[in-house]
Amino acid sequence: MSLYVQYSRLLWFILLLFSISDSFSQKTTKIEIIAANSLEFDERLGKDVKRLLGDVQFRHDNALMYCDSAYFYSSSNTIDAFNNIRIIQGDSLSLTGDKLNYNGNEKMARMRGDVVLTHKGSILKTKFLDFDRAKNTGYYYNHGTITDQDNNLKSIRGYYYAKTNDFFSIDSVVLVNPKYTMYSDTLKYNTKTDISFFYGPTIIRSGDTSLIYCENGWYNTKTEISQYNKNAFVVNKEQKLKGDSLYYDRNNGIGKAFVNVELNDTVQKIILRGNKAIYYEKPEKAYVTDKALMIQISEKDSSGYDSLYLHADTIRYDFDSTNTYKIFRAYNHVKLFKSDLQGKCDSLSYSMQDSVIRLFHQPVIWAEESQLTAEAIQVFTKDNKVEKLVMTNAAFIISMEDSIRFNQMKGKTIVGHVRNNELYKIDITGNGQSVYFAKDDKDFIGANKADCSDMIIYRKNKKFEKILFISKPEATLFPVEQISQEDARLKDFQWLEKYRPKVWEDIFIW
Repeated sequence: MSLYVQYSRLLWFILLLFSISDSFSQKTTKIEIIAANSLEFDERLGKDVKRLLGDVQFRHDNALMYCDSAYFYSSSNTIDAFNNIRIIQGDSLSLTGDKLNYNGNEKMARMRGDVVLTHKGSILKTKFLDFDRAKNTGYYYNHGTITDQDNNLKSIRGYYYAKTNDFFSIDSVVLVNPKYTMYSDTLKYNTKTDISFFYGPTIIRSGDTSLIYCENGWYNTKTEISQYNKNAFVVNKEQKLKGDSLYYDRNNGIGKAFVNVELNDTVQKIILRGNKAIYYEKPEKAYVTDKALMIQISEKDSSGYDSLYLHADTIRYDFDSTNTYKIFRAYNHVKLFKSDLQGKCDSLSYSMQDSVIRLFHQPVIWAEESQLTAEAIQVFTKDNKVEKLVMTNAAFIISMEDSIRFNQMKGKTIVGHVRNNELYKIDITGNGQSVYFAKDDKDFIGANKADCSDMIIYRKNKKFEKILFISKPEATLFPVEQISQEDARLKDFQWLEKYRPKVWEDIFIW
């Protein structure tokens, strides 16, 4: 005997045991006639057929049935009832309609017409309902409407499970609540817990300002807490938040997003990304962590100018004291990239009021061939373009001439002026020092080392054009071959090119 035949016989035997068990567990009871104004026998329909008229009442197990008229088929234990039909089961379930076929052996009630199912404060209205009393389950098709205290739920098809208080609505589902309207492909709604579960594409609209989309999730209409999964996003007038999983507490105005998170500020043209985000509505603020990324969007133009990319362990935004302008802050392992500007620091802030990027704690800025360091650096921008850099305390600018020669400028405060994405003028104030390698068309002709409290340096075509010493300079011109390593490098010289991001993806490398 083959293994397949043995398996088939075993499976048949198991199914037989289940069918025998079901036959013993489902006890068949006869329908009882309780009352009627008149009772007639209609032999044209069969010798066991009784016709009942006027105030008809039946009992079957724990259910009472009322109608105006009925045909009772005692041999098949079935009823055809008409007009003002009402079935009462227990102390909380009521079913009414215009026409009923009831099978007592199957405990199946097929109600038609203006059908109304009422159970524990919930009302289902439809034209076609099959209610299985054995399983306490109802099935409607050709449209149905469910209402409770706050919600109105419509769908083309659906099931109601009286034991668990679950409505399972399918096809063109619409749930209307005073605060929102929900559109779904498939939805399960529990009338006891007031929790809706979504299965399939779902849209939730709140007035004209807010839209939520997901393909899986749940919403608790009592607590106003919800969870959205699979292609989930939230949209309002100014922002769009999406992630693999979204959590929203409407009452407290708190949203949380996890994995592949993106917060898009369409007004400020800023995108925040990461794997974890928390958003607060009042006062409005948010923070992003786990591969946090901020993108300030800008279309690339003929000068090569494009978007700014910034990464940090944590990126957050809130508003200034006037609650008017957004301030973005980045903390720990901060790196930024733009085609004409790159940077590195431990913390950073960016105000939408003045469009200034402020870098703190060992900041470094790279602009073209120049490296800028100080205790703090401010980058002033306009229309997403750099206009000015302000460096305070131990300010240091280094520009590479070749692999061993570097032009250097140092002072208490340095202000760099930018035009057409080029650093063309540098103001040094306080304790000014410089090392400059002079060059003719082909060769280096000398190294000029100067100390001067204040100086102004002009650049053209990315090269030093002239230096103005404001007060009593002390300068020495060294022949290139005679300048020592000590004289060629100002104190605290550090060339940090290895940390410079070459493409925007490098901002994730620390």
